[in-house]
Amino acid sequence: MAAMNDLSTRSATAADLDEVLAFWKVAAEGTSISDDADGVARLVERDPDALILAERKGVLVGTVIAGFDGWRCHLYRLAVHPEQRRRGVGGALLAAAEDRFTALGGRRADAMVLDRNDLAQHAWRAAGYGPEPQWSRWVKHLTD
Repeated sequence: MAAMNDLSTRSATAADLDEVLAFWKVAAEGTSISDDADGVARLVERDPDALILAERKGVLVGTVIAGFDGWRCHLYRLAVHPEQRRRGVGGALLAAAEDRFTALGGRRADAMVLDRNDLAQHAWRAAGYGPEPQWSRWVKHLTD
């Protein structure tokens, strides 16, 4: 568990899934076909450390999915509660995800970012990610 003042990050458990799904309805831009109890349960069962939660005083304030397929690192569902934005939550989640990737041997992370989500694009840029002209994804090299 990583801590920053009163902010902590941890891996989600099966007991968190209903809360995560409700949280995404408030904090995430758009929905995905896999935003359901079965889809998220499958993720946590297959890779228990992939869904990372940020909590402030025990309250869920952010999420990120840090998936690693053995070759590439993929980031999904970076979501921060609107009242918690610009308070270090996104940065703490990305740091936890990048630490996970580095420990697994990952060398490059990419993120799916909606073209219309200017706020998210700004946040990803601030975190060191940037668009690749030939792809519709954002990437960051974790090692040189």
